[in-house]
Amino acid sequence: MGLGNPGLDYAKTRHNVGFMVLDLLAKRRGFHFAKSRYGLVASHNGCWFLKPLTYMNLSGHVVRPMMRWHRWSSSQILVVADDMDLPLGRIRLRTSGSSGGHNGLKSIIQEIGTENFSRLKIGIDRPPGDVGVIDWVLRRFTGDEWPILTETLERGADAVTAALDMGMERAMSQFNR
Repeated sequence: MGLGNPGLDYAKTRHNVGFMVLDLLAKRRGFHFAKSRYGLVASHNGCWFLKPLTYMNLSGHVVRPMMRWHRWSSSQILVVADDMDLPLGRIRLRTSGSSGGHNGLKSIIQEIGTENFSRLKIGIDRPPGDVGVIDWVLRRFTGDEWPILTETLERGADAVTAALDMGMERAMSQFNR
C-alpha cells in the first residue's frame, strides 16, 4: 500500500512518495490501477497494490476493510510512506514500529490495532526552520531534488520487489545499509 493524498494538487508532493513508488511498480510490471471502494487497486502476480483515496490522515479507514475482505493478517501488509526523519535519498525497510508521528501510519495502526506491519520509509528531509510540517509535506519537490528523488523512487520500487520476492529479512539486509 502506498500512502498519499488524492488529486492533482498533491500529485508531486513529499507526502505522495508512497503513490509514486506504486506508480513506478505498475509501470515496470505492466499493470494498471482501477478505482474501487478501497481506492485505486491493482492485482498482479498474486499481489494486491492499493493507493487509498482517502486523505492521508484517514488511510486506515481503507486498509482495515481491505484486510478484512481479503482475510489478510497485518504481517502480510507492506506500507510505503514518506519519512521526515530520513534525509532525501535514503530509504528504510522495517517489519514493525511506531507511527513516528506520521498521520497515515498512525491511522493504520489505530484502525488495525497493531504496529506489526511492514513499511518502507522514503526520506523527504526535515523542513527548514521557517517551514511548518504540514506545509513541508504538502510541498512539491524542487528541480534540484528531482534527480535524487527519481533515484530514490527506483530504489524504493526495487526494495518492494525484493520484499515480495525474497521476504522482508533479506530485503532489509540488502536495502538498509
